[in-house]
Amino acid sequence: MCGIIGYLGTREAAPVLMDGLRRLEYRGYDSAGVAVVSPGAEVASVVKCAARVEQLIEQLRTDMPAGSLGVGHTRWATHGKPTVLNAHPHTDCGRRITVVHNGIIENFRELREELEGAGHEFLSDTDTEVVPHLIEHHYRGDFVAATRHALGRLRGAYALVMFSLDEPELLVGARLNAPLVVGLGEGEYFIASDIAAIVAYTKKVLVLGEGEMVVVTSLGPVVTSLDGIPVEPRVLHVDWDVSQAERSGYPHFMLKEIHETPEAAANALRGRLDRQGHVEFTEFEMDDERLRSLEEVRLLGMGTSLHAALAGEHVIEDWAGLAARAQDSSEFRYRRPVLGGNALVVAITQSGETADTIVALRAARATGALGVAVTNVVGSTAARDADGAIYLQAGPEIGVASTKTFVAHLVSLYLLALRLATARRRMSPERCEELAAELRSLPDAVRHLLAGEPEIARLAHRYAGYRNFMYVGRGLAYPVALEGALKLKEISYVHAEGTSGGELKHGPIALLDAEFPVVAVCTASPVREKTVGNVHEVVARGAPVLAVVSEGDRSLEGVASDLLEIPRTGEAASAVLASVALQLFAYHLAVELGRDVDRPRNLAKSVTVE
Repeated sequence: MCGIIGYLGTREAAPVLMDGLRRLEYRGYDSAGVAVVSPGAEVASVVKCAARVEQLIEQLRTDMPAGSLGVGHTRWATHGKPTVLNAHPHTDCGRRITVVHNGIIENFRELREELEGAGHEFLSDTDTEVVPHLIEHHYRGDFVAATRHALGRLRGAYALVMFSLDEPELLVGARLNAPLVVGLGEGEYFIASDIAAIVAYTKKVLVLGEGEMVVVTSLGPVVTSLDGIPVEPRVLHVDWDVSQAERSGYPHFMLKEIHETPEAAANALRGRLDRQGHVEFTEFEMDDERLRSLEEVRLLGMGTSLHAALAGEHVIEDWAGLAARAQDSSEFRYRRPVLGGNALVVAITQSGETADTIVALRAARATGALGVAVTNVVGSTAARDADGAIYLQAGPEIGVASTKTFVAHLVSLYLLALRLATARRRMSPERCEELAAELRSLPDAVRHLLAGEPEIARLAHRYAGYRNFMYVGRGLAYPVALEGALKLKEISYVHAEGTSGGELKHGPIALLDAEFPVVAVCTASPVREKTVGNVHEVVARGAPVLAVVSEGDRSLEGVASDLLEIPRTGEAASAVLASVALQLFAYHLAVELGRDVDRPRNLAKSVTVE
């Protein structure tokens, strides 16, 4: 996720772009840049830095480019480390076509090879740079036509804003699987990745639909489909203030980020999984022979990342038939790990800077083990210290409690397990296709779940008076239960424990009574009936039960106090959906209690000290 903005109007563009980038920095902050069309210039004035927006502003204080047309970008890296060369905007060979981009171009490698073969020279490691070169390649005196031709060849997700010095009165935007809005001012126009960038200037906004393109001139915007068919614009009036705009109208970043989960899941899958179940990681390319030689997998994490590791342990053993073990990074680092060159160590850290996990990764690699970081931050310490990286591509997460990044971790670990399973020939083609279909359907399934948020909020209101909770699950639902309990603790300050269904009778059940409700994850899985048995045991002790069940499952009706239904799907996808449902439950319960859910007490987003 990146922040992009374009401006065409009567005032100086650069100050407007900088103000917009400040408001968009929650979308990405590893580098930033602007490009402005200065009158009479042969090339655009481009200023970039490999740091936050404030540093870019400092650079511009002494050399502010003049001109009333320009674009700006604040980056959350997905391809290429955070460097000045990789920062946006990007240009073509002649530096006349300038582009900023939010999203992922899936087929950028093949396009880059084709363009390099035609003589184009690339300066960055990004996927974005293919776009201006591709437009240049098709340019025959009509910038809009060349842009349409180029867009027709792109696969993936993009929100783009671009201009050409050959047509300096023109600003063009396009979107596919990524948001883009057009602000309509008095004699001035804005194109941005979201309303936050422009709400200080105008509250009249045109929202681009999926697969649409906008061409803006001094006469206003014209909207078409990507292939040029006119589209009736959809204009709305925004009554949010600036702080609300940054949250897209949501009351908290946490809720906004939960609602970004479908996009996060789609980005984690994008360009990595085909319909046959074949998986490819750009930054972790290991041949089948090397993967077949592995004898064990260790998954290292802390907190939410450790719960993701437990899910990864389950699917790697189940799908790939490979010994796997999830471990607390802080304990691992003080042991004498017995690992060898035939071990794969998976370091799971959203920030890529978690101190315990980084030290554990280094200790594991010192034994000769192969290391891969599963992280959200390109160029982070964990990514640099590992042999390869699997980037979540979820965009920045502002709320302290991990939500969409937990889901992206689960999806990424599922893909890793599937990659190991196919390399080791442990899965039939039919099962690979079945799992691929299950994972590819996840974004839509999460959207369906989110549509039922009012019912989850009602349940949270019903349970907000309790001071203790027990979360129970088996199989993949066990780490879901642990994570559900953690979310409730983190943001509501209510005591919650997570346990496996089998462990329940070995001690935790002694805590239960009418004032100690149980949240039981009873979704479709091979061990579902065992969890149902746990529910009956709990009810017999007088404890209220909120059962998370698959849609249409009425087997616990009249037994559990309440049912929370999620879309019916396979076990792997069900774990994701149940996690999102429990995030919403924790969020609404915390709001009922008046907690500051974005900044829970005593917690930090990234723990960079021991």
